[in-house]
Amino acid sequence: MTVATTQKQGVTPKAQTQWQVAWKQFRKNPLARAGLLGLALLYFMALFAPFLAQDSLNNYSTETLTPYHPPTAIHWRDPAGEVKGPFVYKYTQQLDMTTFENKYVATPEKCPVNFLARGDSYKLLGVIPMSTHLFGTGRSDCKVYLLGADNLGRDLYTRIMYAAQISLTIGIAAVFISYLIGAVMGSLAAYFGGWVDNLIMRIVEVLASIPDLFLIIMLVSIFPANVNPLLRLYIVLGVLAFINWGGVARLVRAQLLSVREQDYVMAANALGASTPRIMFQHMLPSMTTLFIVNLSIAIPGSILTESGLSFLGIGAVEPYASWGSLLNKAQEGGFSSFTSRPWVLIPGFFIVFTVMCWQLVGDGLRDAFDPRKRK
Repeated sequence: MTVATTQKQGVTPKAQTQWQVAWKQFRKNPLARAGLLGLALLYFMALFAPFLAQDSLNNYSTETLTPYHPPTAIHWRDPAGEVKGPFVYKYTQQLDMTTFENKYVATPEKCPVNFLARGDSYKLLGVIPMSTHLFGTGRSDCKVYLLGADNLGRDLYTRIMYAAQISLTIGIAAVFISYLIGAVMGSLAAYFGGWVDNLIMRIVEVLASIPDLFLIIMLVSIFPANVNPLLRLYIVLGVLAFINWGGVARLVRAQLLSVREQDYVMAANALGASTPRIMFQHMLPSMTTLFIVNLSIAIPGSILTESGLSFLGIGAVEPYASWGSLLNKAQEGGFSSFTSRPWVLIPGFFIVFTVMCWQLVGDGLRDAFDPRKRK
């Protein structure tokens, strides 16, 4: 009776795969879950940026310039205490006779904030033509500046939404391309050995001997300064992928040198399997978990590199924007960026937050796939 009760009439528990065990362990890590939630919000923001933003990327009025407009608060009650829906006050510039600087002062004029408001046209997900935005006032002289404005009076919240598309996409794309190249080159070096191994490893050593920042600047400077801004982004993407594949190739080679001697690889070779089949269907799949963990750790580094390039002016340039290029505007004001217009530093928060989320997810994946740290 005891044995039958324990085994539940001979029914044995179903064995779990490695992925199921890893996912179960990952969900037990609260920091990893928080990082995954943060990344989901960030990539949702980037995917639906045109809808979430109230303007297009470079929308501003040449008639009513509002450089460094401060963030505007959204009100729900008027001075009489009546609730009339969300609205913002219109601001006007006045000269401060003490500092002789223009300052923004709220006027009694109220501008209603409408949800699902009509505005600039765009293509949602790059396909669906739309002109509906999450919110807006419908006026060019009275906008909702949730996070203030930049030096040309462009809404910083809108530009951060659009900049997320470049900062998040280039970071991931560059890492995936570099891992693809590194996996192929490392597999070739490990499988063939001999002069193929020596040639690939010498190339890797040459790349490793040159400082990354110097190599990036040198490669980018080869192209004309007046190159198309979109082509410039692809160049930056290719450069980031080119400088990072060497370390991946070295890692793959070291792991596959031992895998090459495994029985199933030797059996596939004896049965006449082709070289691509042995490498891509037998050898590389054994490194799947290692790739996943390393990818989650390498992506934040790539995002930081792209942000640094854009901050230096050799990454994303007008009419495009990334978080790094937006943060570049903060240095134009010097110390006043910290005192009189601190909102221009907000893009830096998004960089830090993204890197932190990726690090939390990477640490969670590393612990989940490590049998010694399973709970």
